[in-house]
Amino acid sequence: MTRDAHPEESPIGTDDAGAFAIGELSRRTGVPQATLRTWETRYGLPRPRRLPGGHRRYDESAVRQVARVLAHRAAGLSTEAAVSRVASEGEAVSPSVFAALRERHPELTPQRLSKRTLLGLTRGIEDEYVARAERPALFATFQEERYFRQAERRWRGLARTAGFAAVFADFDQSSLHESGLRLVAVDQGAALSREWVLVCDSPRHAACVAGWEAPGQDNRPDGLREFETVWTVDPVVVRFAATTCSQYVRAAFPEDAADLDAVLSEQPLEASADLRRSDDLFHRVLGYLDAQGPVGR
Repeated sequence: MTRDAHPEESPIGTDDAGAFAIGELSRRTGVPQATLRTWETRYGLPRPRRLPGGHRRYDESAVRQVARVLAHRAAGLSTEAAVSRVASEGEAVSPSVFAALRERHPELTPQRLSKRTLLGLTRGIEDEYVARAERPALFATFQEERYFRQAERRWRGLARTAGFAAVFADFDQSSLHESGLRLVAVDQGAALSREWVLVCDSPRHAACVAGWEAPGQDNRPDGLREFETVWTVDPVVVRFAATTCSQYVRAAFPEDAADLDAVLSEQPLEASADLRRSDDLFHRVLGYLDAQGPVGR
């Protein structure tokens, strides 16, 4: 009998307490049972609860941990580094795309932009980059479901030509639309619930925007709400943003992990010096446009 042949641990399903065996964890994450056991032996993750007979039992936190390991692997970390990082993270499962970009890429200069300007910027990226990119991976946050419903028709159309598309909001539950668009439910307490994010990841045409809404703006008109914002067209940075978003997607749709990996498998190109200069120039232009506001303001 091989090491992976443990019939007492492989049944798929959950018990009365909501715990499940290693076979179910493998099915939901796409990681072979033998690999999960190796990670447990070498790194202590995922750590199961043991029944009196020694059988392993897992809960939802194990699914989230494995999803984060896969996301770090997709970002370029070795297996050892990815598992070690997740083991040290504990249960911090609500990554902020804005904060992650600021920490990993401090060269990105934040700008304080109004929602009106952000909407124009993201619409421009959707139109230009999605038209040029070959079946990109698309991710976007809408904070509240009502904002998504205003753009739902547009995003269903984008999803039909994308390689992978997911949107995040305070949906009652995660669901998959027939267009291929994945609606990912995000808790109101999660970091992503306060962010404005658009990621278009394609090896040759990449762009992302990530904004964090400053608190204390409840009395402002909706279009004048302000976000601390970073954005870039550097393919390597965009890939990092995409893998950060993918942590939520993997937790909500573990059965789609292979499809997501396939879309993000091609190595992103290094940004040229000309691309970086144009990035800097547009940052300046965008800042001036936002400061001026509409005519007659």
